[in-house]
Amino acid sequence: MGLLYKSLGDYQSSINHYTKALDIYKKIGNKPQQAIVHGLIASVYDASKNSDEALKSYEQALLLLNKEDYQSEILTLRNMVRTYNSLKNYPKALETAQRALSLSKGKGKNEEFKSLNILAEVYDSNGNYQKALETYQTILPYFRQAGLRFDEADILNQIGRTYTLSNQYQLAINTYNEELKLRRVFKNGTDEADVLYSIAKNQRQLKNLETALTNIDSAIKIVENIRTNVQNPDLRTSYFATVQNYYKFKINLLMELHKKDPSKGYNAIAIETSEASRARGLVELLTEARANIRKGANPELLAQENRLQDLINAKEKIRFEIINSDKIKNPVLKANADKLQTEIDELLNQQKQLETKIRQSNPKYANLKYPQPLKLAQIQQQLDKDSLLLQYSLGEERSFLWVVSPTSLDTYELPKKSEIDKASINLFCLISQNSSKPPSATGKENPCQDTKNIKTRQIDLAAEELSKLVLAPVKDKLGKKRLVVVTDGALQYIPFAALADLTAQSTSQRGKEKKNQLDNKPKDNRGGGLIPEIDNLPPATNSNYQPLFINHEIVNLPSASTIAIQRQELANRSSTNKKTLAILADPVYNADDAKIRLQNARNKETKPKPSDSLGIELERSALKRSADILNRQGWGRLPGTRTEADTILKLVPDGDRLTVFDFDANYNWATSSALNQFRILHFATHGFVNDANPELSGIVLSLVDKQGKDIRGYLRLGDLFNLDYPADLIVLSACETGLGKEIQGEGLVGLTRGLMYAGGERLVVSLWQVSDEGTAVFMQEFYKEMLQESKSPNEALRATQLKMWSQEKWRNPNYWAAFAFLGEWR
Repeated sequence: MGLLYKSLGDYQSSINHYTKALDIYKKIGNKPQQAIVHGLIASVYDASKNSDEALKSYEQALLLLNKEDYQSEILTLRNMVRTYNSLKNYPKALETAQRALSLSKGKGKNEEFKSLNILAEVYDSNGNYQKALETYQTILPYFRQAGLRFDEADILNQIGRTYTLSNQYQLAINTYNEELKLRRVFKNGTDEADVLYSIAKNQRQLKNLETALTNIDSAIKIVENIRTNVQNPDLRTSYFATVQNYYKFKINLLMELHKKDPSKGYNAIAIETSEASRARGLVELLTEARANIRKGANPELLAQENRLQDLINAKEKIRFEIINSDKIKNPVLKANADKLQTEIDELLNQQKQLETKIRQSNPKYANLKYPQPLKLAQIQQQLDKDSLLLQYSLGEERSFLWVVSPTSLDTYELPKKSEIDKASINLFCLISQNSSKPPSATGKENPCQDTKNIKTRQIDLAAEELSKLVLAPVKDKLGKKRLVVVTDGALQYIPFAALADLTAQSTSQRGKEKKNQLDNKPKDNRGGGLIPEIDNLPPATNSNYQPLFINHEIVNLPSASTIAIQRQELANRSSTNKKTLAILADPVYNADDAKIRLQNARNKETKPKPSDSLGIELERSALKRSADILNRQGWGRLPGTRTEADTILKLVPDGDRLTVFDFDANYNWATSSALNQFRILHFATHGFVNDANPELSGIVLSLVDKQGKDIRGYLRLGDLFNLDYPADLIVLSACETGLGKEIQGEGLVGLTRGLMYAGGERLVVSLWQVSDEGTAVFMQEFYKEMLQESKSPNEALRATQLKMWSQEKWRNPNYWAAFAFLGEWR
């Protein structure tokens, strides 16, 4: 299990499983097995780039090994060499490699030459290419004579890499071609594709661009074949993330060819390659949603899934009681809680495997045809004359922007990814008031640190800086078109509405900013019970800064292919006989809520009853874990949500709406089939994203009933995949509902994909923690524009932003830029 989780990139779960095994071997006193497990734990730390911890585990392994077990000692030393190399501690790497080589002497040629190979890697990493090549060339004949074909292929790969690093590109190609022959004999598609990629990179250095294109096309063909044959969606997504560099390389290559000869349409193939590299998992999920593959699945498997969930809930109940009490201070009980977490992780993995079987048990699944990524002509068919597609691909060397209309394609070169990401994170931190952690910062120190004295002028200038990087080449070509934006990298969590319109007067030329501060600070955030401490909120500004939304509607898409599949799915769906609005607001989060005291007084009850449901603790624990990740301490009441709902309800006739407040704003209502009868679903409550485990992301409903008894109250991403929300519009008036875990090639994985899977045609979601009062005002205006002025949701969103931006109290983009529109704009 540890190895499986490592392959999925879930390093903490992998370590948890290995630690469980380590505890077992400690109890029985098996030191050799302890050493092996320490080595495996070190390999996980290596994979997660935690080199210091890896070295500690390797040292532990060395201490536990038997003196007679020279093979394990040598292997551990070799692994340590690679770790020292990653730290660029070349003296220590060389010392350790020589120690491994010394131990290998007299232990057989195989051990000796493998240690020589590690020594050559040190020379390679240190830039001593000639010595590395001499060492590799010493090793290669032995492996060939011994018939060790896999080792021979590995040495050829390293020789090819060294030739590449030393700018000997033709020799590298020749060596890689030798390796390629062996890889094809082994029938290992992953390795074969990697060699073809290496050949293509060297051909590019020699300016053999067409030949390089042929090789990378062959590599991608293999990748696509492997990807298609992976049936588990999570594994498929994880694998695809590892090969994104192939697609980025091909895009760069095509754009170089386009620069040499613009007449051959290489730029069209480039955007098609970009399209093929993004959100494929989402497109396939939407295809499965249309096929309704869970309906008709094996009933025994569905029953097994329910039993598995009950078991998860039962174990989580026990763990929940430990970690949320003083028992956690007891080392024995804490160890039990850790053990339960490992068991729960294992059960969750079984649950994912079962989901794959449920898919396969449906006869529809065998005949399911996943759509191919769109070609340029098909992309253009999705657009109308008033819309432009802006599709971005951020690369390590340079980035690209394609601007597509129904009849044209223009391409532009932009700065490299690191520059754009840096400017994006800076703007995100400023505009969100540092209330949220950028998704790309997962597992790293939060770059949003200082929460005080952020000036509106700083936001304006940051918006202008980013706009210059990503919009400058096209600023005079956008007119007043609707902009359909497909982003990449850190741009994925930037509201394009707040970028500076570069056709307006430069913000850098304006006068001094006003010194007055906003009088009204947000009292609470819809994502946590606590608002970050901000002594000085940004002042309103009298500058000539003009945000992009003034002249443009902004629509966000994960990829162009997603709107195409949505339109196919929704082509025959009618909203004619549906009612207008179902709204949930102002749930009850705590047993000490005044509403419960009032209800208890009415019922003459004073003591809450214990919970009866096994599943409740799982939900509450998951919620607490996610809140802890976001440094939150509970869920305070949001009175603005009731005001928001009451104002919206006045716009809809009594018989055309459904509303729930207080205790009724619960999980049962949110999952009720009655919601199928409404065009608009509106949830006004707390929300949050768990970017480590996106399946734990969700919105918070009532957590207690009228007697103060715990009830299930967390609507999470996993729930959405089992719901039917055939709504024209779903609004999540809550915090961070538009964010998620950033996965290369897939984008942000979070609530938005669950809502799209459930049937939401259009979504309005938030990008950071939003203030209760500001959100209430925003939503009131949004619904007035939509229901009274008969504007489409995207038009209404823009009109609302304009109204708020024009008022000094709400002029700061933290208020009006938080909400983004995704999906069908027509």
